[in-house]
Amino acid sequence: MRIAVAMSGGVDSSVAALLLRDEGHEVIGLSMQLWDHSGESGRSGRCCTLDDLSDARRVAWALGIRHYVLNLEKEFRRDVVRPFVASYLGGETPIPCSACNSRVKFATLWERARALGCEAVATGHYARAERRPRGVALRRAHDRDKDQSYFLYDLDAEQLAAARFPVGGMSKAEVRARAREAQLPTAEKPESQEICFVPPGERAGEFVARTAPSLGLALPQAPGTLEDGSGGRLGEHAGHYRFTIGQRRGIGLSAAERLYVIAIDPQENRVVVGPGAALESSEAALRDVRWIGAGPPPAPPSSPLRVQARVRHRGAESAATVYPEGDRARVVFDAPVRAITPGQSCVFYDGDDVLGGGVIEKRLTEGGASRVRDPSSLRSSG
Repeated sequence: MRIAVAMSGGVDSSVAALLLRDEGHEVIGLSMQLWDHSGESGRSGRCCTLDDLSDARRVAWALGIRHYVLNLEKEFRRDVVRPFVASYLGGETPIPCSACNSRVKFATLWERARALGCEAVATGHYARAERRPRGVALRRAHDRDKDQSYFLYDLDAEQLAAARFPVGGMSKAEVRARAREAQLPTAEKPESQEICFVPPGERAGEFVARTAPSLGLALPQAPGTLEDGSGGRLGEHAGHYRFTIGQRRGIGLSAAERLYVIAIDPQENRVVVGPGAALESSEAALRDVRWIGAGPPPAPPSSPLRVQARVRHRGAESAATVYPEGDRARVVFDAPVRAITPGQSCVFYDGDDVLGGGVIEKRLTEGGASRVRDPSSLRSSG
């Protein structure tokens, strides 16, 4: 089989290409030029830089496979960066990696791969795609500490059917050992951890402020207010998009108790702070819900569904019931969950199987969060 491997220049995608080559597949390496990093200094914890493209080329040379670099900057700016900035301006905290996976790596890249006669696209993600009678199931990686299935729930049926995750059954230590054994130049390369298009040392809010005008997106023209849960004015801030739900540091207030960001009102450029207990909520409303159709259950379910739900990548799963409503859903947790954040994903699991998920639109005011009003109803401080 001819398979395209999305080679990011890291050790995981390098070993993915190695494994497929050793299985006898015809492997073609495809690297993506996504963002112009030429004006940045430093690359620790980064990805998608020119150095990464060079590393991918060196690995392809070592493996004896063809390698192409695709310029997808236009698509990346349109489908990942602009929605990222718009989401922050809308009071959310988005996940650009999910959008990059579904809209670039497994959409645009898949189109280019098919033009080269490829039958599948492989990546270095820690996840598993299991073929079953009713279709392809997305499953967690064997290495739970490295599992990336959370970022892949919104792949559509065609994308998932074409996906291959060669390192999903390995631990990180095993991946590095295999790279060393094959003497790959990326064997000791550190992992990328930051948002690839935000320069080192720059916060997401600073990136939003700097980039929004060039994307045709409007920034607030006046300082915003910091308020308590009753609408009392506590101070000012330089923009609601510089905050995220659950944030404690960098709020700019002194208080006898620890204060956290508990609500963001983008329309009025207001940020509400309060005690940690106010972050707890037992319900969340989701939009853009996608269900994975390879059993069980069939997608979409016709009745409420018991799941284990995860509301952030590194977070623990919580027992919950999902109430489907077309491409939306309401999730009711058995116990209050802390800092449910609009813009993040809520992903549903049944054991190792990913059932689906959606984007958190808002947390519903129950449990400890009952003292926090919906941001849309916040009154003016005058």
